[in-house]
Amino acid sequence: MASARTKARTHAFQILFEADHREVDPLAVLADWVARGREAKPGDGVPQVAEYTMELVEGYTRHARRIDELISTYAVGWTLDRMPLVDRNVLRLGAYELIWEDGVPDAVVLDESVEIAKDFSTDDSPGFVNGLLARFQENKAAIRR
Repeated sequence: MASARTKARTHAFQILFEADHREVDPLAVLADWVARGREAKPGDGVPQVAEYTMELVEGYTRHARRIDELISTYAVGWTLDRMPLVDRNVLRLGAYELIWEDGVPDAVVLDESVEIAKDFSTDDSPGFVNGLLARFQENKAAIRR
């Protein structure tokens, strides 16, 4: 069974993915998810939005421009537009959490991001996600400056 943090990360990824797919602000999608969660009755299958999900989506949104610049810079041979939608949003979430969330060990961020890529993307995606996030980890101090 997945931990509460794992579920929160997965929901944050799904919100970023939905926002990207629909070309809308992630905060609008987050607000929709929160509203649906409040209106849902137990057993409806509608996920409740955890506090950590909100922190991740809001944090990504604050740093979105910088995160996309980093992904574009470090993803040799890939532009954001060419990158699969799932991979792009796993990387966005992982980059935010890795660089700006100090309370989470880097290894956990990498492992969880790889697991999301395994669950939602292609067979090649986990290696791609792991490699790119590892490069962010190596350069974390310089990136944060």
